[in-house]
Amino acid sequence: MEIDFGQLTTYQRYKLMASLIVPRPIALITSSSPDGVINAAPFSMFNMVGEDPPIVMVSINRLTDGRLKDTAANILSTEEFIVHLTDEAMTAQMHGCGESFPPHVNELDVVGLAMAPAHTVKPPRIAAAPVAFECVLHEKLETPSRYVFIGRVQWMHARDGLIDVERWRVRLQQYFPVGRFGASFYVRTRDRFAVDGTDREAAQSTAIDEI
Repeated sequence: MEIDFGQLTTYQRYKLMASLIVPRPIALITSSSPDGVINAAPFSMFNMVGEDPPIVMVSINRLTDGRLKDTAANILSTEEFIVHLTDEAMTAQMHGCGESFPPHVNELDVVGLAMAPAHTVKPPRIAAAPVAFECVLHEKLETPSRYVFIGRVQWMHARDGLIDVERWRVRLQQYFPVGRFGASFYVRTRDRFAVDGTDREAAQSTAIDEI
């Protein structure tokens, strides 16, 4: 099967790409308006870009009428946001933050996620999240359909016991993030395996649940 993307509608391209490029990590982003209204929303067009500088990318589409989503408007106004990674325990609440609420509504209050203060940015972090990255806007790209934000990580929060800071290993036996699998479908990450010969040193010295 051969498909010419130039002959497809925007919706058809989206459906194919979003259904095939899976699973995708989920960024549950908190941001605040210039007036201090807190917003939380999940985005799966998200990933790490690099470590020097430490930057992440999130792509946020416009609404059907062309208006900006609250998260995009807040990032453009304040140039600050926090990216949280979602685990199994908070999946339903993460999904609930994706519902459409008026701009004055704090989604975290609606879904029952407690907030905690950040160190370097004004938006609060989500206390239950296993990982949170405090970001400032590093760069942005605008297309007709969306904004792509590059965030520079200034500070990271991690659940107690998740990271061995002497060896800089993550204890995956305590970390079960979920990924987006299109529409309202998600996947777990418990089925982990190693490929023989790809990393002999790691295979000899490290269990699959600690890398």
